[in-house]
Amino acid sequence: MTVPTDPAAVLAVSMADLRRLSQTEIQAHWRGLEADEPPLKVLATQAWQSWQHYPLNERQHLAWQKGRRVLWLGQTIQVPTDLAGYPLAGLTLRLVLTWWAEFAQVFVDGQLVQEGDLFDSSARILLRESVEPGEEIAVALRLVSPGHDQGALVRSLLLYERPQHCLEPCPEPGFVADELAVVQHYVEAFAPEQLGELAQAIATIPWQMVSDRAAFDRAIATLRQQLQPWGDWIKQRKISLLGHAHLDLAWLWTVDDTWDVAERTFRSVLNLQKDFPELTFCHSSPALFAWLEENRPTLFAEIQEQVQQGWWEIAAGLWVEPELNVVSVESIARQILYGQRYVQEKFGRPSRIAWLPDTFGFPWQLPQLLKQGGIDYFVTQKLRWNDTTEFPHEAFWWRSPDQTEIFSLHSAPIGEGIDPLKMVRYASQFERKTSIPHALWLIGVGDHGGGPTRDMLVMA
Repeated sequence: MTVPTDPAAVLAVSMADLRRLSQTEIQAHWRGLEADEPPLKVLATQAWQSWQHYPLNERQHLAWQKGRRVLWLGQTIQVPTDLAGYPLAGLTLRLVLTWWAEFAQVFVDGQLVQEGDLFDSSARILLRESVEPGEEIAVALRLVSPGHDQGALVRSLLLYERPQHCLEPCPEPGFVADELAVVQHYVEAFAPEQLGELAQAIATIPWQMVSDRAAFDRAIATLRQQLQPWGDWIKQRKISLLGHAHLDLAWLWTVDDTWDVAERTFRSVLNLQKDFPELTFCHSSPALFAWLEENRPTLFAEIQEQVQQGWWEIAAGLWVEPELNVVSVESIARQILYGQRYVQEKFGRPSRIAWLPDTFGFPWQLPQLLKQGGIDYFVTQKLRWNDTTEFPHEAFWWRSPDQTEIFSLHSAPIGEGIDPLKMVRYASQFERKTSIPHALWLIGVGDHGGGPTRDMLVMA
């Protein structure tokens, strides 16, 4: 076997080897049945033996036909004694899923444990708090393809983790691999001359001890101590998390569904804030709050209280997050007027932010109109939606033809969770372009509402 000498290759091999100790792909092991059968008929595991194997496509997705076609997938997961020699007994087992489906249901041992859709499209399913080698776990998925596009099971990965997300004496090997990936990314971005030193430290992992979990964990804990100077250097930076739930008021659903989703999203946030009082949540669209005020006054009063306490940000400025390419100037002016008037009356002060993460197109007079409406900041992430010309700025002054300027932020993507590698890629890009070592990351299921999940907050 050829041992790599390039520092980046050494790190890549070591991280892959660490992940193999606590993570395993199961994407290729599903059997499927394309039929809209009731759960009682298909959840018996013996029936799965007659189902067909689905080959993965070039993207390693398991795909099936569009047109709201139902696909049942099933597999029985047997817990091994070890992964690549690393003992698993007593670890917590989770299943990470990502799908592209209009509707998704996840069943574990015959019980429905999770539902989702095109926008709430990923989950970390708890399979066992503490695994025993040899035990079997039956997992079934019911997936409905979109009407306009092929359906796909995008990812299915098993994670063996420390119980209760414990970090002592060290995190599980896959978690440590993510830590190393974060360190490598920052070193390559800001101190590339140190990459060889980092690879040299990683090369000391005693792989021959892997079958003795306690001894191997102690060695990994020692390695993390050796890497601590890089950790201290990275921690001079900061990523702030803001709860968010983008909700298109009118898109692929009816208006009554919009109200229902808004209510469920906001109740979810308020319930999570009781257990995670540090959670700050941000939402726009006074039109939604006006509906709540009229139809769900108790819920609206709870939101008002959180706004007063500083844990809920009304990042509005406009009545909705409007289309801005084809509407008239008068329409934009009224968006600002009605939005600001409502926020002032109901929440005590107008919004200083034009929060437009998903709006297509921004007319060049917009800074002038926003500033006249008492708005000081413009925020979007839509300028990333270019396949050819990359927008060069993350934070910038936008000047309209009359020379009015508004401070503008190209925000993090919407609809994201807690993914350390995605987060540091964004934060380091933001730092390189702005020299600001403090980035904002938006967490929460979006487009069809949803907001932060409990698992996101635990992970954070």
